[in-house]
Amino acid sequence: MSHRYTRPLTVLTSLFFMWGLITSLNDILIPHLKAMFSLTYVQAMLIQFCFFTAYFVVSMPAGALLRRIGYQRGITVGLCTIGIGCLLFYPAAELQAYPFFLGALFVLAAGITLVQVAANPYVTLLGDHATASSRLNLTQAFNSLGATLGPLIGAVTILGAADHAADMAKSADSVQGPYLVLAAVLFVLAAVVSMFKLPDARAIEDNAPASHPGSANDSIWAHRHLVLGALGIFTYVGAEVSVGSFLVNLMSEPAVGGLTHVQAGKYLAMYWGAAMVGRFAGSALMQRVAANRVLAAAALVNAVLIGAAMAVGGPFAMWALLLTGLFNSIIFPTIFSLALEGLGHLTSQGSGLLCMAIVGGAVVPLLQAALADKLSLLLSFIVPLLCFLYIGFYGSRGYRPVAVQEAADAAPAPRTVTA
Repeated sequence: MSHRYTRPLTVLTSLFFMWGLITSLNDILIPHLKAMFSLTYVQAMLIQFCFFTAYFVVSMPAGALLRRIGYQRGITVGLCTIGIGCLLFYPAAELQAYPFFLGALFVLAAGITLVQVAANPYVTLLGDHATASSRLNLTQAFNSLGATLGPLIGAVTILGAADHAADMAKSADSVQGPYLVLAAVLFVLAAVVSMFKLPDARAIEDNAPASHPGSANDSIWAHRHLVLGALGIFTYVGAEVSVGSFLVNLMSEPAVGGLTHVQAGKYLAMYWGAAMVGRFAGSALMQRVAANRVLAAAALVNAVLIGAAMAVGGPFAMWALLLTGLFNSIIFPTIFSLALEGLGHLTSQGSGLLCMAIVGGAVVPLLQAALADKLSLLLSFIVPLLCFLYIGFYGSRGYRPVAVQEAADAAPAPRTVTA
């Protein structure tokens, strides 16, 4: 890591920590609001649907906004938007209205989207492109640290307070304090980021070498590895969110863990904590082993773990699913960096597309919820299993930076028949 990039990377790492913590709190909100409003699994998964739909709606406009106002100002705007979303939890709890909670989550997620569209490519640009995957895994490790603390904090402050509440109103109020504190921290962090002098990422990406000079670079859709990488992000985020969203309820089933929601929320921290350990280890491993090989191996191991959990059931299923967090660790940042390789001046647009694909976190959990309502919760994990199989393909073949246009150019020209 270049010494001149140490300070900006430190600032960016704090952002990864914060959005990891906030995102993992959704896994606590799901069982809390499900019980409070007597929701089905599909209705409860609207929490993740509204949250991750924001990525689909906001990502591409965010990429354009970053090109206009710069990455640093974009991050500041994003942090303030997240803070506003956190503040909206207060009136949502006062009104005891589930749709208001969903609206607050959408605003919050819109801010996180803007920050992610800026921060992920920023990290890949600040240093040697050969170590971009390793660098992004390192910063994502702190994202996992935040995601590990989120369930622990939420289990005590939200689920624990709700368990002792005498009525629904007090149960709803348990979310107000934690989100007000988060809002205050985010506004302070936005002020700190605005005062730092960070390098202009737009100038760096404009000067970055493109892997396919010429007309292929005029459109992000001309890059096969980016398009397949977007599908990889879609399936990965969907799988990660699905497993995390259903684990508390699964661990609470008598045949699996027999835990209370508070106990299960604390166990959920292991899922995210394993991802943190894996990212630190993965960052070091990818200094020696090709990133795509590590990606393919991790995805296939997770497919095996989920299949074994479904086949065996009982307490084994709980521990096997928790262990998937360890192998989840390197998947998102590795797909992200591989998909952005060689995009040059299209990097911000490519990042927007990849962040747009995070909408998988909205779609895939709903599919699993539908299966959980109709079949059983454990059998519904076939959905994330299929997602990991696709990621294994991307790590073995789909990552190769070959432009779609090149394949078309290589095709033989149609024969012309003359009279």
